[in-house]
Amino acid sequence: MILKYLRPKQWALVFLCGLFIVFQVHLDLRIPEYMNAMTDAILNDRIGDVVGEYGMKMALCALLSLGASLVSGFIAAYVTSQLCRELRIRQFEKVQTFSSEDVGDISIASLITRSTSDVYQIQVYVARGLQIFIKAPILATWAIIKIAGRNWQWSAATVVTVVVIALVVMFIIRRSRVYFENIQWLTDGINGATGESIEGVRTIRAYNAEEYQFAKLEKANEKLIHNNLESLKYTSAMYPFTSAMQNLLTLSIYWIGAGLISSAPDHAEQLILFSDMIVFTSYALQVVSAFLMVSGMMRILPRTSVASKRIQEVIERTPSIEDGDVTESSPDHEGEISMRDVSFTYPGSKRPAVSDISLDVKKGQTLAIIGSTGSGKTTLLRLICRLYDTDEGVVSVSGHDVRDYRQRDLHNMFGYVPQSAVIFSGSVRYNVNYGADSDERTDDEIWNALRIAQSEGFVRNMDGGLDARISQHGRNISGGQKQRIGIARAICKDPLIYIFDDSFSALDFRTDMALRSALKEWTKDATVVIVAQRVGTIMDADCIIVMDEGRIVGKGTHDELMKSCALYNSIATAQFSEVH
Repeated sequence: MILKYLRPKQWALVFLCGLFIVFQVHLDLRIPEYMNAMTDAILNDRIGDVVGEYGMKMALCALLSLGASLVSGFIAAYVTSQLCRELRIRQFEKVQTFSSEDVGDISIASLITRSTSDVYQIQVYVARGLQIFIKAPILATWAIIKIAGRNWQWSAATVVTVVVIALVVMFIIRRSRVYFENIQWLTDGINGATGESIEGVRTIRAYNAEEYQFAKLEKANEKLIHNNLESLKYTSAMYPFTSAMQNLLTLSIYWIGAGLISSAPDHAEQLILFSDMIVFTSYALQVVSAFLMVSGMMRILPRTSVASKRIQEVIERTPSIEDGDVTESSPDHEGEISMRDVSFTYPGSKRPAVSDISLDVKKGQTLAIIGSTGSGKTTLLRLICRLYDTDEGVVSVSGHDVRDYRQRDLHNMFGYVPQSAVIFSGSVRYNVNYGADSDERTDDEIWNALRIAQSEGFVRNMDGGLDARISQHGRNISGGQKQRIGIARAICKDPLIYIFDDSFSALDFRTDMALRSALKEWTKDATVVIVAQRVGTIMDADCIIVMDEGRIVGKGTHDELMKSCALYNSIATAQFSEVH
């Protein structure tokens, strides 16, 4: 149940909300009693009491009921907003612990929907439900007690009305449930298709594929519309039907009452019966109203239950990668990386991404990895950073198995720069000075990182310098500038180990050379792992490994590999011939 995420303070507010609702119901049910008393006053020629006493009491009850309703509604809205805040926070915190595998299992589009649309569905339901599920049982029970024993014919008409409405509502809920369930999942598809179209707008235009992409989105949209219409086909009939049943109940009570009144022996008895009929009608409609309130909530329950289930799937999911308890590196092996007989296959793939990998990197050394696309280069980096866990073998960093570390402490050792640098909307300063220690870094340190990353020039030319705005995904800067900002971010962190995943691919040769020269001096006491396609980027590395089909087929320095590894020789020869 989603309400289990309410805190004790919020449960106390729910209790307070319940007290105000009880008070409101008491006031609402007092009004028919005053109506009965007014009739009695008229029969006994106490006309002054009709307006003076009972009229004022009815007005006071109505005003106090309104006040109680407003207070209970405000409390319910506040509690609901706090619940939704908690759900969003819990989802965000849990997603931060997810591996790439976990995110892939759910999908980014679905995670967004669960934090927005699904939470909103919970908000709507709980805000109304907190009041209705407290008010309705109290109102119905209290009203039934009030009308018990008054007239069996009227009671029978009320029971029949409630039973008929219950059966129809249950039928509608049952038939529409599957469509409500589909709506949430189809919304994921819409979000995914829309996000894909926005992200790939340049490619779409370049290939004149607007119509194809539109057709793809329209197909997903048609499915969503179909399910919405099918659900509405049933639910739209609920309110007209229940309104008609309320009218029929009123008509039945009046029809039965007319017969009773006409057979009464005298005028006084007729007035009493008429008064009872009015009062009974008020109470009977309160019973039906209470049931209708619950029925209305039951109508949207299927969609809400799906949303609740989807949210809990995220919050309560056990990450595929769990924390260890090691928080510090081994002093004797600080900055070292070791792999022993490592093999790994991506979920859903039949072919291993890497097989039987063993290597060692000492502190202060630079390891370079080269190979064709799909050879397993990036996979090795992901295993070192523990974005995935190995299927076989052991990956050790700074003297401990990466699985033994608390992830936060493991990641603190790395300055990771992917090929497609992640750029956040905000200032240059925000993007470079990013991470847990950002408050401790000075502008001088940020400028130094930019200088090493060969970014100082273009940043100083931007309007605002360090405060210059960068749009979402870095759309207002070039690919090479984004890579250099990403590299500057890693330098600013000053980690034990630098991980560069083809992070120089968008740089021209001159910038690449200048950056590597500056980096070599800055990282001389750190461990560096570089994945690259250019031989020129890695030829000065202490050790180069050559990957092919997930295996190491060559290991050594540039000169050694030119002699001993045919694949490396062919790559280098081809690239050098292109340059010259």
